[in-house]
Amino acid sequence: MVATTSEALEFKANGGTATGYLARPVEGGRHPAVVVIQEWWGLNDNIRDIANRIAAEGYVALAPDLYHGNVTAEPDEAQKLMMALQQDKAVVDMNGAVSALQARDDVEAAKIGVTGFCLGGGLALLLAMKNPAVTAAAPFYGVPMGDLAEVSNIQGGVLGLYAGQDGFVTGDYVEQVRSALAGAGVSHEIHTYAEADHAFFNDTSEAYKADDAGDAWERLKQFLALQLRG
Repeated sequence: MVATTSEALEFKANGGTATGYLARPVEGGRHPAVVVIQEWWGLNDNIRDIANRIAAEGYVALAPDLYHGNVTAEPDEAQKLMMALQQDKAVVDMNGAVSALQARDDVEAAKIGVTGFCLGGGLALLLAMKNPAVTAAAPFYGVPMGDLAEVSNIQGGVLGLYAGQDGFVTGDYVEQVRSALAGAGVSHEIHTYAEADHAFFNDTSEAYKADDAGDAWERLKQFLALQLRG
């Protein structure tokens, strides 16, 4: 682990500006980078913590604020925010985050990955389908989003981490993802934690499962190292 620092970051997107949370190594030089996509709650402390953890592994991590300042801990409000999110505008915001990372002096512009959780898991896979600069995608229990026929656009590998007891992201959908990736010849690993439920990685959630979350973290670290450092 390396020493890190963090800050709010403003970047160009949607013909204007967007904001996000940037965590990065203190040490100089260029580093691979990872876009970290929020759950349906918004850009909260949990997502900032994940960005910090990724930065401590030697990456520049940027979590764009796709709700533009809105954050909630109430499921009903989170659902409303998620439903109001326009997918095309979210893609533009995420593309803006990628471009902002590529423009930085401390980032290896050809080494950009993405990870996300719940809503962000679906958006992470979508970003990989839409932006060829993204060469590693690691969706955690990503909700269905976009056209899986577009996985053939993915440049690089995919690590999908899912929950066997998930009532939102079903086993049938996970198999659709696996089949689409295999059919397109995309390098991938799909792992399902049989006894885990949706949000098992979120240590602020009642669904948190420490053992499965720990295993998923190790898989994520190995995947990012292989795809962005190998």
